[in-house]
Amino acid sequence: MLFEAVVLGVVQGLTEFIPVSSTAHLILLPHFFGWGGDLDTLSYDVALHGGTFLALLLYFRRQWVRLLTVQRRLLVMIAIGTVPAGVAGLLFEDIVSTTLRSPLVIVVSLVSVGVLMLLAERGGGFKGLPELEAGDALSIGIAQALALIPGVSRSGITISAGLYRGMERESAARFSFLLSMPVVGGAVVLEGMRVLRHPLEHDLTLFAAGFAASAATGFFTIKLLLWFFRRFSLRTFVYYRFALAGIIVISYLL
Repeated sequence: MLFEAVVLGVVQGLTEFIPVSSTAHLILLPHFFGWGGDLDTLSYDVALHGGTFLALLLYFRRQWVRLLTVQRRLLVMIAIGTVPAGVAGLLFEDIVSTTLRSPLVIVVSLVSVGVLMLLAERGGGFKGLPELEAGDALSIGIAQALALIPGVSRSGITISAGLYRGMERESAARFSFLLSMPVVGGAVVLEGMRVLRHPLEHDLTLFAAGFAASAATGFFTIKLLLWFFRRFSLRTFVYYRFALAGIIVISYLL
């Protein structure tokens, strides 16, 4: 199962930042290919998110130094945007880990958020990170809270919210990535403590392999996407979301 663990790690590293929903892919791949055990659990998903959190920490390490020293206004904006997702995660953790891990929920989320992404591309503006205001941060934070639903895509919905608030695309993407770090980091720490309390219940080798694969892939994906968003729109990813939703529906009809 080590190969499957690495595959899921690579998929997480790609899809966490590409706006196509990493959670949807981590649920669907084990479902379609019959991968069971640790690979089809929320704990393993969180471990993979830990890898992409490390990728974010490494990529934005200089940015975080500036945030803690000279860009404290932007740090406050990140704090404001973090609150909605933190509250939603605490209130709806059980529902997210059980009821919402359904292919039907994923199909609806893929399509509906895809439409929102298309509409967001009609907006956008020239607002950069220095011009971000508390209302912008809160709106994007509320959007991030909705990303707890599988199929939504944290990056997709937060970048779209940024565009709706008049941000230019690359700045919206950069804020989206920075905003994800406190929430993802908190979830990784909490779930990691649960796993370490009962280490014999999990194959930690699989967790380590997936973590490493997602971290390495995620680091290069961040760099690629920030370049991409300077030049291209979200539309390519929207078409992929629609195609994936169609494949899921067809597979169930057959």
